[in-house]
Amino acid sequence: MEDEKVYRLAKPVKSGLPHLVFSRFLIIFLLLIVQILLMASFYFWLNERFATYVAALQDIFTLIMIIYLFNIPMDSSGKLTWMFLIAIAPVVGASLLFFTQGNFGHRKLQQEIAKSIESTRTLLQQPEGVLEALEEDGAGTEDLVTYINRSNCFPAYQNCEVRFFSSGEEKFQAMLEDLAKAEQFIFMEYFIIEEGYMWGKILEILTAKARAGVDIRVMYDGMCEMFQLPADYWKLLEKEGIKAKAFAPIRPLISSHYNYRDHRKILVIDGKIAYTGGVNLADEYINHKERFGYWKDTAIRIRGEAAHSFTLMF
Repeated sequence: MEDEKVYRLAKPVKSGLPHLVFSRFLIIFLLLIVQILLMASFYFWLNERFATYVAALQDIFTLIMIIYLFNIPMDSSGKLTWMFLIAIAPVVGASLLFFTQGNFGHRKLQQEIAKSIESTRTLLQQPEGVLEALEEDGAGTEDLVTYINRSNCFPAYQNCEVRFFSSGEEKFQAMLEDLAKAEQFIFMEYFIIEEGYMWGKILEILTAKARAGVDIRVMYDGMCEMFQLPADYWKLLEKEGIKAKAFAPIRPLISSHYNYRDHRKILVIDGKIAYTGGVNLADEYINHKERFGYWKDTAIRIRGEAAHSFTLMF
């Protein structure tokens, strides 16, 4: 179902073969294929020109890789899989192993996140009396809460109002009501954002709140710019006074960075109300349009002390 009165910042993304031929997706895909073919051509050139030396080096290299696999901390089934692959195709298998383990495209971000977590660890303190109350209720959850609190500084809270939404439609209506009441800030982090009826209604509120001086910040997964949104959509949002960023945007370079997507669905309003769950910001999630039959996803709304955790996570 299409709605003519949809608030948009960009032209609708077209579909079909003509659009695919001239799309950013096809250009990036072809550039990645070119890089793979160049690396493969170089390997075959070496193999053809120095066949004897390459064969000997491959045997030595395979032995070294098997010894290496025996000594790294990895699940046994994983080691067997890599050994099988390296035995069949030593260079390709070893390259894939180092590519995934080296994590070159994501290592810097991983270090920054770890540093951020460590520097803010003291900001999330376990409220007094909560663990004692869990021990008294006899539900057996206090051990789990103590573990996650100690290992990842995720405290448990009391005095929170939690509302469950059995569908995206229910969440959407509640979201609009809460967004309209925002006074200080709105933080949104979603895996999928797509222009349409749902995002349009939200965007109307966000732009109005931004003009009123409310701090609006939006983060979406960079994969959206391949299919749902135009490239640099964040610039269009910033023109409306909304601070925005695409997480891990897709670039025409081979990198392990693309393995890491931002699947969070978080909305925080004034640090008092938080939403999370499985509902993204696209029309199929509220069944305004049909993709694969009735779309069933759930969400929760949290009001109270626990909303502070979502603020810091964002």
